[in-house]
Amino acid sequence: MITENRPVLSLRHSYFEATARQRLSWILDNGSFRELLPPTESAPSTHLAALDIPGAFDDGVVIGEGALNKSPVFIIAQEGQFMGGAVGEIHGAKIVGLLRRAIRDKPAAVLFLVDSGGVRLHEANAGLIAISEIMRAILDTRAAGVPVVALVGGSCGAFGGMGIVTSLCSAIVMSEEGRLALSGPEVIETVAGVEEFDSRDRALVWRVTGGKHRYLMNDCAALVEDDPFAFRDTAKQLIAENKFAPPDLDAQKQNQARLLARLERFKGMRDGLQVWQALGIPTPVNIPMMNCTDLARLHKELYT
Repeated sequence: MITENRPVLSLRHSYFEATARQRLSWILDNGSFRELLPPTESAPSTHLAALDIPGAFDDGVVIGEGALNKSPVFIIAQEGQFMGGAVGEIHGAKIVGLLRRAIRDKPAAVLFLVDSGGVRLHEANAGLIAISEIMRAILDTRAAGVPVVALVGGSCGAFGGMGIVTSLCSAIVMSEEGRLALSGPEVIETVAGVEEFDSRDRALVWRVTGGKHRYLMNDCAALVEDDPFAFRDTAKQLIAENKFAPPDLDAQKQNQARLLARLERFKGMRDGLQVWQALGIPTPVNIPMMNCTDLARLHKELYT
């Protein structure tokens, strides 16, 4: 991918609409990517084959190594266009294998381009085990001094087990189009009814799980436009600043206490508009129309 004419490319391409391979080609330095376990060396899921469901030779995830601003990095890119980026046995094993390799080789960081609705239910326990192994590998990688930076801006967001995996990373970068939560809107509606959550109300979905809401709640380190180069620049800056802390039990307990206090503070609220008003934002209805620059200014006013 040629990156010299960067403004033109930014206008042409949306991170949200891109494939996994397009995204990583824009994030990494031009020509630096080397795929590990490419489709010619991998195999489709046997679980899907047993159910007579077509598979993919990369099983919906691309892993490899490259450079970001000339620093060596490892990269994971989930393909949301294959089964919603769902994590099955092979998909999970590829991610865990790359993270284990990162512990050994010590790159500057692992970039995790998350685009997944969570576990692949067709694979049942194998998928659930894969998610748990990714969680453990993320923490092990961070404990070894290698930060894992999650980029969330794809059409499938980061839900289910992948929502937890994303929250275990060293830092999260989101776009307004990105979504991050434990249970997806459709799951909540199916289990609790449309009165509890109307998944067809897309504005509500983004007000509750979208990047702007997560940024205002301090759930992500940065909010960027739907531009692959904005994701690249922010990841580059985070890695250069190197303010990442390895996982620590005391820090986790403090974070748990913070989340419990937040749960109590916003108890009973069902819409981001209510939460933003409780944060002290005078006109919360304007939030969906604000750009990243204005929202960063507002965030600074709220927390400094």
